[in-house]
Amino acid sequence: MLEISSFFRCYVVCQLIFFSLSLSGQSTLSIRGQQFYLNDEPFPFTGISFFNAIYNPEFSQDQEQRLAWMDKFKAYGINVFRIWAQWDNERGFADACSSCSLYTPDGTLRTEHLNSLKKIIAAADEKDIVIELSLFSHESLPAYEAMGPQNVDKAVATLTNELKPHRNLIFQIWNEHSDRVLDILAIIKNIDPARIVTNSPGFAGVLGDPKQNNALDYLSPHTSRQNVDRHWEVAPREIGYLLHRYRKPVVDDEPARNGTRNFGGPKSRTAPFDQITQILEIWKLGAYVNYHHDMFQLGRDGISTPPSGIPDPEFSPYHLTVFQFLAEKERYMN
Repeated sequence: MLEISSFFRCYVVCQLIFFSLSLSGQSTLSIRGQQFYLNDEPFPFTGISFFNAIYNPEFSQDQEQRLAWMDKFKAYGINVFRIWAQWDNERGFADACSSCSLYTPDGTLRTEHLNSLKKIIAAADEKDIVIELSLFSHESLPAYEAMGPQNVDKAVATLTNELKPHRNLIFQIWNEHSDRVLDILAIIKNIDPARIVTNSPGFAGVLGDPKQNNALDYLSPHTSRQNVDRHWEVAPREIGYLLHRYRKPVVDDEPARNGTRNFGGPKSRTAPFDQITQILEIWKLGAYVNYHHDMFQLGRDGISTPPSGIPDPEFSPYHLTVFQFLAEKERYMN
């Protein structure tokens, strides 16, 4: 009788744990072959550059506004936010500041910013949105170098532990750089083996070396931009090569954009159909895209920056044209 009672108690406890996890509604991103899955369903990864999300007051501090913005992005086909942990560069970007980083120089985490990030991830989970978090950026390379390897490792380990419960989250080790990629990858995987990890290895057209490309869970290069003229033809060839060689998902992570010629921007006229054509060709390959834009690069007072500092799909006719296309992916791909 005692054995049956113990078994029954164990069964009840297990069921309660399972029920609790079910109620949490936590989304889990996974990879099979060259495809993403969310909760075991094919996930049409379609992202946007939202680098300042942690440091934008309206988005990071107001839950009601945050959820409303997420609904708006979802209506235009966006289900991934590419967010930066470091937003402390001196380029004049919207919402940037000297303390706008998850990390202090000694490798401890800034609690306020970490809490903002956790709130964003949790809200995204409610909406079946995935967060691609870029841990380090070449734009903030001086701050990274000042930390030194020991403090960098400390920061990565602490952040990995802090965010371990969140499964709708990707770690992108670098934006456009490749320092100690395999070392940082090993730290993450030792703490959280199931965490999906990628890297943006360098500037436009840099596709990554074989060692890191083989080790990463998926690839997220920045494909060639307007410097090659017809980037909508060149970039799909680059993505196709990576798909064929490495047999894992590939995201066109920060492709050619419109707007200011600074910061890798175009030197000549652009049209939204440049982006649309490239996106369609990437989709046809079975790869994925992030929509990159100029809605933060000229600061809060810039003509190309929405008043909120949030990359509003309806801010300009140019962007709206692309977003309307993104919203119709099923129409063009089924």
